[in-house]
Formats: sequence, structure tokens, C-alpha cells
Amino acid sequence: MLIVACAAVFMFELSLGPYVERFLRAYAFVPYRFFHPGAAAGGVLFNAKSALLSMFLHGGWLHLIGNMWFLWIFGDNVEDVLGHASYLAFYLGCGAAATFAQAAIDPLSRVPLIGASGAIAGVLGAYLVWFPWARVRTLIFLGFFITTANLPAPLFLILWFVVQFFSGTLALASTGAGAGGVAFFAHVGGFLTGGLIAFVLRRSGRVRPATRYSTF
Repeated sequence: MLIVACAAVFMFELSLGPYVERFLRAYAFVPYRFFHPGAAAGGVLFNAKSALLSMFLHGGWLHLIGNMWFLWIFGDNVEDVLGHASYLAFYLGCGAAATFAQAAIDPLSRVPLIGASGAIAGVLGAYLVWFPWARVRTLIFLGFFITTANLPAPLFLILWFVVQFFSGTLALASTGAGAGGVAFFAHVGGFLTGGLIAFVLRRSGRVRPATRYSTF
């Protein structure tokens, strides 16, 4: 249903045609508006609504498909552990944490933060904690040749996190936290939030994930 919701909202974006940018700037989450509540009518309530909406907005087909592919592969395992309602709360909570992490890094940014990446990063963090022995099938590009290999999930996810962290650090050191149009620190914030929640739940005995394997 999360994938369907993201796809439906993206179809709405496409229906706006040339007005989509105006829509995103008006209703998506903007860090400057969060730290300067007087910059937007509605103040705190408006920022909360825009943060929620932004998790379902995407900037293009590749953005949407990439995010939904990761959600499809890793999300079902995490949802099996939490149950439907708790998974939804977990997903939205990680998305909110990711949004505010990026906003804290670049509080003066007037660029709308959009995408499910932060929430999905939280799912990846939980997957790493709960399924450390799982393996993922991934594509490997060798010049003109393409093959597949089963890689340990921790290797895949830790490598993904390291790339996000250092990409964000380099972007921040060069031209700003949002350089290149990618909110790397939203990914970092979401991943750490999801991993921490998963760790606490497992330590407390509230969840007992079974050994699962996922293919990618």
C-alpha cells in the first residue's frame, strides 16, 4: 500500500505538468520554513503536514522506481517482524527523523525535501539489525558484462551507508548539504534511526525476527 500511495502521488505530480515545481515549493517540506515558522502560514502544523506529504513525493521516474524497488525488497521482511500497523508507524517515524536530520544540517535551505528515501533508509537499518545473516542477490557490472552474485546483507547495507555518509560529508564541505540534488544526511538519519529502533526492540525482547533471506 505504501508503494501504491507513492505511485499515486507521483501520478498526481505528473498531472500538474509545468505547475509541479510551484506545487512542490508550496507544499513540500522546506528546512527554512521549519526553522522560521513565520515564513509559512500555519506554522508548526503546516510543517508537520508538509513533512508527511514529502515522504510520498518524488522528483522523477528513476527516483520513484529506485526507492520503491528497495522498499519492495527489504520492506516485507521488516513488516513481517513488526506487523502492519507498527510497520507503518515505524516507516513514517523514520521518514520524519530523516527529514529533520537533513533540515538540521542545512537549516537555511529553501529547496524542498522530497522522496521516500529517508523512510526506506530506516527500513534498511532495521533489516541490518534483524537479518544479519541474510544475503542479497545483486547485479555486478564488469565492463560490458553483467553478472549477479549473492552478497551478505550487512556488506551491502554497510557499504550503502558509508557511501551516503561520505557523499553527504563531501557535498557539505564543497557547495552545501543538498549539493547534487540528493539529501544524503536524510539517508544517514533515517538509517541510524531505523537501526537504533530495531536494536532497542530486539534487546527488549519485543521482536524475535526469524532467519530470512531476500533476493535483489
